[in-house]
Amino acid sequence: MASGTALIYDEEMTSHKLLWNDPICDIEVPERLSSSYEQLERYHLVERCVRVPAREASEEEILLVHSSEHLEVAKSTQAMNEEELKSVSGNYDAFFFHPSTYRCAKLAVGASLQLVDSVMSGKVCNGMALVRPPGHHSQRNAANGFCLFNNVAIAAKYAKRKYGLQRILIVDWDVHHGQGTQYIFEEDPSILYFSWHRYEHQEFWPSLKESDYDSIGLGRGKGRNINLPWNKVGMGNSDYLAAFFHVLLPVAFEFDPELVLVSSGYDSGIGDPEGQMDATPDVFAHLTHFLMQLANGKLCVILEGGYHLKSLAESVCMTVKTLLGDPVPQITGEMAPCLSAFYGDLVKQDETLLSLGSMLAVLDKILMKQACNGIAESPAASVSAAVALRHSVRFGFQRVLCIFVGDMEIIPNTEDGRILVIHVCEKQKSEKTNSKHYISLNWKEGAEGNDFFSAVFGFILPVAYSYQANLTIIAVGPNRSLGTNGISLLFGSLRGLAESRILAVIENTDINLMPTVAKALAGDSTPDFGVYAPPSQEKVHTIKLLRDQFQQEWKMLQCSGKSSLYLYYSYTYIFEMIKYS
Repeated sequence: MASGTALIYDEEMTSHKLLWNDPICDIEVPERLSSSYEQLERYHLVERCVRVPAREASEEEILLVHSSEHLEVAKSTQAMNEEELKSVSGNYDAFFFHPSTYRCAKLAVGASLQLVDSVMSGKVCNGMALVRPPGHHSQRNAANGFCLFNNVAIAAKYAKRKYGLQRILIVDWDVHHGQGTQYIFEEDPSILYFSWHRYEHQEFWPSLKESDYDSIGLGRGKGRNINLPWNKVGMGNSDYLAAFFHVLLPVAFEFDPELVLVSSGYDSGIGDPEGQMDATPDVFAHLTHFLMQLANGKLCVILEGGYHLKSLAESVCMTVKTLLGDPVPQITGEMAPCLSAFYGDLVKQDETLLSLGSMLAVLDKILMKQACNGIAESPAASVSAAVALRHSVRFGFQRVLCIFVGDMEIIPNTEDGRILVIHVCEKQKSEKTNSKHYISLNWKEGAEGNDFFSAVFGFILPVAYSYQANLTIIAVGPNRSLGTNGISLLFGSLRGLAESRILAVIENTDINLMPTVAKALAGDSTPDFGVYAPPSQEKVHTIKLLRDQFQQEWKMLQCSGKSSLYLYYSYTYIFEMIKYS
């Protein structure tokens, strides 16, 4: 299996710069690139990455997306003087040419293609390309919004042609709408494009009607374009995570991409003068983590915007750390989107008592930060989980999340809020009813075994992120109602919480599950779910009831406004119509 993270950077791309006064364009400076790279060096991340050289894209590669007329205009600027450059730049919206712009833009495209080749060939698992000029606004026949050639769009076309890919996901988390990318692929069913962006009811640039949520693609591409417009500033970490949970991830897992490309603009981060948003650099680690669960981990992150140099550099570093497999940092603050002891009372058999010693040894290493996570085998998973929960609370942890899969003989005391239990079972056998800190999720995977992600993203993750646990315990007991893929998805998704501190407790009758859990804890991507089988109406109803019951208690269950609700339900419907038409 591929391993390693590619990093592509060429200092020559800093030679593209503005030669005259322009208050619109003066924020797109060479330091965006150089300061980000220097911060990666300070954190010793460059030396941990696989360095891949940039190259110039060929004209044939650029013409995969752009017209020959656009290419010829770009080429002609290499010999122009300042006045001529200023004149031709005036033909476009928010763009400037420098004599080196064409060369830099070819390097930016070529770096993006080098990254695709490195990932698709198996040389690395994932990677990031630090490039200028950016690309997502550029259209087939026009430069636009600091962008000359559409790096990500060309990378997608290139991957389709060279590797025969049928499904590519493009995630655009820049604060501006990547209208160029949308236009290029709006009729292409093989590309799923997702963009969130500052919109403010069409008042924020690029101020297009087709940037709104009801632009969902055209013709055969209908349903493959997802816009999530923010109609106010100040959106924060919980809003971005809610957008992933409620809109992107359910559709993305159903789409089942073979490659994920990120138009990685960090003007959506805190401090940026363009975005005016409040999302901290940490959140980009979480967004990256979730995208790593798709496409067997084949993830290419390509730089777009970002104009607050410190926020940009920190966010780039957070992204690269996550790509390298470092623990995901814990997010602090309110998670509400707008809108070694043994316990005789539990232990009844010597076999269980003996196994608890091993489990607590593993748990103590996690609690004392000597290990990030670990696995313990137990003859009685329910007992072991209960002991682990008590021990963690007595150690000093204030919020411990327990996801228990299967029959749970012992229900921990959750009244003080220091423990949250989500019990995934075919049918609740305990007399205990649902409360804020004990939730029974009645779920039995279908024959295809690939419908559980709707419960993970629709309910479990929003509740878990609202709770903000310091430690996660995932226990698998007897008569489990989930298959291997569902359990792997649980572990992979929940690694984003509690700085990846996870204790896995596996009943010894299910030891064949151990390798899968070990891979998930080590950061491997979620296994392929295969052909999508939608959840039954009964399951949809179950999730809806739980969301309605708990959304006031766990506010991440609330979508970020009417448009998010519309998107969540309409895209599920559209995909069903497409698959079965």
